[in-house]
Amino acid sequence: MRLLLLSDIHANQTALEAVLADAGSRPYDEVVHLGDALGYGPHPRQVLNTLRELDAVCLLGNHEQMLLDAVDGQRVRVGGVVADALAWQQLQLSERDLKWVRAWPDGLDSPEVGARYRHGTPVSLDTYTDSVTAARDAFTRWGGRLGFVGHTHLPAVYATLNAPVGEWIKHQAFPQGGSYLVPPGARVILNPGSVGQPRDGNPQASYALFDSTRGHFEVFRVAYDVGRAQEAAMAAGLPPVLAARLAIGK
Repeated sequence: MRLLLLSDIHANQTALEAVLADAGSRPYDEVVHLGDALGYGPHPRQVLNTLRELDAVCLLGNHEQMLLDAVDGQRVRVGGVVADALAWQQLQLSERDLKWVRAWPDGLDSPEVGARYRHGTPVSLDTYTDSVTAARDAFTRWGGRLGFVGHTHLPAVYATLNAPVGEWIKHQAFPQGGSYLVPPGARVILNPGSVGQPRDGNPQASYALFDSTRGHFEVFRVAYDVGRAQEAAMAAGLPPVLAARLAIGK
């Protein structure tokens, strides 16, 4: 099984199109989106339509959860530009869109791949796997061998031994892309980075491929028309900071 791993598109169709064009030259069997298709960006409907066309396995992200909470009349837990973008996106989405997003699971185990998919950590929707300490906690609370997460917007691998969790936790980042071969005696948490809003100082979109037979994980960085995405965000009336940050990868 070869997985095309996407995460944190954040309603940036311009970046998603560039990623899919790049991935089109590389064979894959299934598309998995690890959450936060929505939030921040100007293209919520377009992104959902593309994920439908790909027949992607979609996981619930914290931005989807916040948007659904708002639809249901619950108070959104955050304010500022996050709430502003979600309020605008809510008006753009159809009942069909919302029904589909409600069906996305908060975590999924794939027996075929032998993996868990979740947005934040293997055991949490909205906790960040963003440090060795956080990874150690996740490995301690989760007994699986292979986990795929998003949420941090940082492509990375965290690895530990396939044994009781101790001090040996290794981290590898992929600011320019790169590959990683899962060692036979390791447990790993793999993050493909963000398609639509990278935050590692590289504005290029990020995605990954995983070959379950070889245990091979590869991150790709893809240039896209950031100016076009910025223009769409400004035309939608979204907060200017959401457009500005795309150019700096922060």
